[in-house]
Amino acid sequence: MTTQSKASVEGLDLKRMEEASLNVLQTQRQLFYDGWLLRLSPGVAKRGRSVNPHFGSTLPLADKLAYCENMYARHGLPTLYRITPWSEPCGLEAALAARGYESFDETLVQATRLHRPPDLPDCGNDVVVEAPDTLAFVDAVGDLRNSTPLQREAHRERLMNSPLEKRHAVVWAGRRVVCTAQVAVEGNLVGLFDVVTAESARRRGYATLACASLLSWAWQHGAGVAYLQVTAANLPAIASYRRFGFETVYTYHYFGREGERE
Repeated sequence: MTTQSKASVEGLDLKRMEEASLNVLQTQRQLFYDGWLLRLSPGVAKRGRSVNPHFGSTLPLADKLAYCENMYARHGLPTLYRITPWSEPCGLEAALAARGYESFDETLVQATRLHRPPDLPDCGNDVVVEAPDTLAFVDAVGDLRNSTPLQREAHRERLMNSPLEKRHAVVWAGRRVVCTAQVAVEGNLVGLFDVVTAESARRRGYATLACASLLSWAWQHGAGVAYLQVTAANLPAIASYRRFGFETVYTYHYFGREGERE
């Protein structure tokens, strides 16, 4: 896997960005095992229910893979691995392939420098952006995603346990919620997450409005670099983010077995 770099984002500490993204999603349902972070939160986000082999590794690889499979099976979850440019040890992907795992869901990590607050688009007089508390935000996201009660509770738990400064945005058009988004600030970095738009309300600028509002807030609170994670297949979202200057700086993907790649 190669790390991409372009002029507007040169000089960024990408490994530090990856660590910041791990800090955003916090759950009590996790443990460290020989340098690997095992997250077992039964929510929608695969980042919260996968193995993150981000740190050093010393034990025999076959033993570690078997341990992870047993741990996830005990918790009723599929065993997924999130593979980044810094995943350890060497040979991990080949070992996973030998056990029947396949790569899926390539995800772009994109970044941009915030030299000034972005402009807010005009989406009409009946459109309002609110900054709800965590519980109301989780309900709004859950309604747009048709999340189960278990997934909503997992989302709430992850947000409540994050120690970072956060802000949520919910966009209302008339009397209905049409879009959500949230940011988490750590030092100079701000991560943009949970950007969800109602299917019937897409391509109307609501996501742009939510993101611009949150990035403006983050800039006012000292953030100079914004980052986000978007699946490579989500071309409309990528086009929308390009308006803010977001560019791909590295990628990651998952490994899972047939029937478990969800």
